[in-house]
Amino acid sequence: MSTCVGWRGKGFSFFQNRNCEYFPCHSGVETEQFNCLFCFCPLYGCADCGGAYTRQPNGLKDCDPCVFPHKRDNYGLMMERLNGPAEPTRE
Repeated sequence: MSTCVGWRGKGFSFFQNRNCEYFPCHSGVETEQFNCLFCFCPLYGCADCGGAYTRQPNGLKDCDPCVFPHKRDNYGLMMERLNGPAEPTRE
């Protein structure tokens, strides 16, 4: 249950940049629902971001398979995660 309430249907919770040369930058989300608000994922630095990422040979995250921050309905979950307790990175 999300503790972030009152965001559905609000302009601040969704943004698309269809003029971006990379739009949509990930497959797996319907074009009309693709949210560009978290273009660079603010959870990237978290050791356990909860997203579907892989590790490159050099140890860096490869977030290409992750669509979590780009799903319109995940805004509340993103904000909940960002407002949670600070988590040290382990990278």
